[in-house]
This record gives sequence, C-alpha cells and structure tokens, in this order.
Amino acid sequence: MGAQDLFHQFLLDLKDTGWLEFIAVLSGIVSVWYSRCEDILVYPTGLINTLAYVWLSFHSSLFGEASVNLYYTVLSIYGWIMWTKKDQQHRLVLHITKSSRKELVQQFAFFGTGYALMFFALTFLKRGFAPMAIPWADAFASATAYTGMWLMTKKKVESWYWWIATNVASIPLYFVKHYVFTSVYYIVLLVLAVAGLMEWNKKIKSRAYGV
Repeated sequence: MGAQDLFHQFLLDLKDTGWLEFIAVLSGIVSVWYSRCEDILVYPTGLINTLAYVWLSFHSSLFGEASVNLYYTVLSIYGWIMWTKKDQQHRLVLHITKSSRKELVQQFAFFGTGYALMFFALTFLKRGFAPMAIPWADAFASATAYTGMWLMTKKKVESWYWWIATNVASIPLYFVKHYVFTSVYYIVLLVLAVAGLMEWNKKIKSRAYGV
C-alpha cells in the first residue's frame, strides 16, 4: 500500500469516526497531560477515556483492547486513592521514584505473564469471536499497557517507558483496524509520553538537589 492509498484510507476512516471516539481521544490526551504534570486530574479524565474505549472495543470485538481499558478503569480508581493518600502530617505519601533492580525484574515478569495470557486467549478468540484480533500485536500492546498503568499508580518513572512501547505498538495496530483517529491519538500520546518521562526525571533531579 502506497502513501496515497494510506492517506485515502485515513480520510475514509476519519469520516466514519463517531462522537464517542472523539470524546475518548480528547479525554485521553488531557489525562496524559495531567499525568505528565503529576496532577490528580489524570484519573477522572482518564476514567472518561477508559469507559468510552471499553464500549468501543467490545462493539468492534477488540477484546484485547477492551480488557486493557477495563483494567485501566479499575486501576484508575486505585491510583486516584493512592495519589491522594496522606500521612498524619497531611503530606502526600506517594512521590515519583525510580524502580529498584528487584522491581524491574518484577515488572518484566508481570509483562511476560500478561503477554503470554493475552496471546493464547486472543489466539483462541480469533477463531470465532474476534476475527479482527492480531494476537501477537494485541498482546504486546495490552501487556505493556498493563505494566505501564500498574507502575503509574505507584508513580514510577519506568511507567513512561512502558507507555512509549504501548504507543509505538498501537499506532499501526489501530490504523489497520480502521480506527485512524485513535491511531493519530497514539502518535500524540507517544509525544506526551516522551515529555512525561523527561518531566518526571527532571522532578527527581530537582528533589535530589533540593531545588
């Protein structure tokens, strides 16, 4: 498929983009912007995004993406609680930190387990329930997203690396499934994820030097 054909497909699919997808995309961009700024509004705006995508994903038999957004919804509520938790002096308990070596091993184990489970589940579902599924790609995008969201609730810098991986995988994945507006959305999220990584690293350095 040449560049002209890709652009033609983009325009056709863009015309078919519904209002719910527009809301999902815009709320998702706002949510990631708030997470970059370490603002608690990341979670209420994120819930709008995830609930919209749960509906869109089930409607299109994208069960891998649906499971990711259901997981996002649950962890958004958990993250909202954790980010607002305070000690007896009314100071926030959770701060941006980097993962230890042990935590890194746990993250990759979590990703590997999630990938394997998603791959085999989607391979099975593809036979009769989810013909649009691409097991190896859907499983990778889902497992990296699972890991990134888990780490985001803990304010771990490494969450951004997993988000970057998710975004890179999702850009072509949604395009071939004719969710082109969502594909463009992931390009924006990729840029924001890189910015978020830089911002959180900057905050850690500032805190280390007492700035």
